[in-house]
Amino acid sequence: MRDQQAGHGIDHVLRVFRSAKEIQAEVGGDSTVVQLAALLHDIGDAKFHDGVERSGEFSREILNDLQVSPAVVEHVVQIVDNISFRKAVNREDLSLEGKIVQDADRLDALGAIGIVRTIEYGAASGQPFHVSGSQSGQAKTGIGHFHEKLFKLRALLNTEPARRMAGQREDFMRLFLEQFFRECGTEEPTQ
Repeated sequence: MRDQQAGHGIDHVLRVFRSAKEIQAEVGGDSTVVQLAALLHDIGDAKFHDGVERSGEFSREILNDLQVSPAVVEHVVQIVDNISFRKAVNREDLSLEGKIVQDADRLDALGAIGIVRTIEYGAASGQPFHVSGSQSGQAKTGIGHFHEKLFKLRALLNTEPARRMAGQREDFMRLFLEQFFRECGTEEPTQ
C-alpha cells in the first residue's frame, strides 16, 4: 500500500485502526477481529486494482499464511468485503465488529484529515477545491464533495461514539469553510 495516494495509504489505515480501537473500547465486540479488519480493510481497494475489489481475497491469503483461525479469517473477510461506501446497495449485513470498522473508515473522511484528503484527491484527479463565479455550481469541486457526501456521513454511522466524533469533526469542517470563504471575500454558495 505504500504507493497508494490520495488518502488511501498506510497513514489512512493506521488512523482507521486507531479510531476502530477507540470505538470498540466503548461498544464492545471482538477486538482481534476489529483490529485485523481495520488493518486489512483497504488492502485490495478497487481504486488500485483496475476497478476490482480484492480486499477480501488478499485478507484471506494473508491471514491464512499467519495461521489465524478459520472463523476469524471468515469474519474479517466478510467485514472487508462489505464496509465500503460504494457497496451500500449490495452488501451483506455487518456484525458489530464490521459496523465499528465501517464507522472508523468513514470518520477518516471528516475533520482536518477529511479536508486534507479532499484536497489531495482533487489534486490527484485534477478537480479544483473551489470554483468561484458563475461556473461554481457546474463544476465538481472539493467543496461540493463536502456537501454531496461528507456532511451526510454522520447520519450513516452505526455507533454512538462514532456519531459523537463525527459531530466534532463536521463542526471543524464547517468552521474551515466559513474561514475559507471569509478569506476569499465571498459567501459560501448555497448547495
